[in-house]
Amino acid sequence: MKRPEPCVLEIVSKLAREPWTDRPTCVHPVLGSIGRAVHDYSSRPARKALLPLAPGFIGTAQVGYERSARLVALCVSTALTGAMTEDEARRLTASHRTALYLLAGGGAPGGLARWWLPVLERLRLGESCYRTFVATEHAAEAVAVVARASGDDRDVRLRQLLRQCLAAVGALQGQVF
Repeated sequence: MKRPEPCVLEIVSKLAREPWTDRPTCVHPVLGSIGRAVHDYSSRPARKALLPLAPGFIGTAQVGYERSARLVALCVSTALTGAMTEDEARRLTASHRTALYLLAGGGAPGGLARWWLPVLERLRLGESCYRTFVATEHAAEAVAVVARASGDDRDVRLRQLLRQCLAAVGALQGQVF
């Protein structure tokens, strides 16, 4: 049986000398979620075009709200420019508000985050919960909306979004991709 083509994150795991996985520990969870979603929504030829981006993922796994919130804000703001259901728009707007709150420290978080974030912060679990669970889901949903709304240029828009995310993370590390 022919082995399926690798996900860009599986290539990252080998480049980083980690076990073969699409969730390498050297990659920030939100960036990994975006990479997997872009791979899943891309056509077969476009998936191969993602492979040269693999080195940009390595060493991005730092903790802190800024990286997670910046990636969510970027993906959600891109998704909000396209067509979506009313429920998606409500969820993505709340996600965006929460990300902006975490980046700027002003206003109030959106959606259910206004309830769970203060409680988890008191327990010192807010950042890890956001980075590992909440932001990964928000970013993946935004990528799905971008993919569905992009039509014929879906592959180009998804690759462009992934490049922008890598550039945003690279700017935080003082690197350019």
